[in-house]
Amino acid sequence: MKKSIKIDIVSDVVCPWCTIGYKRLEKAIAELGIQDQIEIEWQPFELNPNMPAEGQNVQEHIAEKYGATLEQQKESQKQMVAAGAELGFTFDYFDDMRMANTFNAHLLLEYAKEFDKQTDLKMQLTKAFFTERKDVSKEDVLREALLEVGLNAEEALTKLYNEEARKEVRAKQNYWKNLGVNSVPTIVLNNKSAITGAQPVDVFKQILSEAIKENN
Repeated sequence: MKKSIKIDIVSDVVCPWCTIGYKRLEKAIAELGIQDQIEIEWQPFELNPNMPAEGQNVQEHIAEKYGATLEQQKESQKQMVAAGAELGFTFDYFDDMRMANTFNAHLLLEYAKEFDKQTDLKMQLTKAFFTERKDVSKEDVLREALLEVGLNAEEALTKLYNEEARKEVRAKQNYWKNLGVNSVPTIVLNNKSAITGAQPVDVFKQILSEAIKENN
């Protein structure tokens, strides 16, 4: 029995480069044919922990947070659309797009872990936000995503009002922040080496190949 590689992916569901990074990692895993040797766990990180319930216009938000002009934002979005298309993922940016609060999404991703459905739910929520123009802070959108991946939506949604579950997600966020994670995606292999950003497929292949050698 080959030893598996534990991969922790610290990310947010409204982070475009997290999606691109994961899709490239997925491609690297498939090209190496090591799907059976990989164990992925998604770790919570809120890009905007103070985002109000009603969200904020994405263009305003990016201008405020990063000082990016509209032209710079459009250029960056064009790059993300192209990178997504290469990987079979659709980014649909539009002028009235709103940034959402993602704490509840992270709560449900913790729930999904118990049923080995974390990656499925993560991708479903990311698709809802970037492809289907949906607000992933809304309960009906979360319910739809849970059902889409075959989870018990009613049971899962009780987590949103469970103080213990909320504390657990906050504790996990603090754990990764205290380790120095301040940008996402951050991908950690076997609790040892960390890679930040949406690296090219070949870089992921090289890192994975080294991890396999170390495991054997």
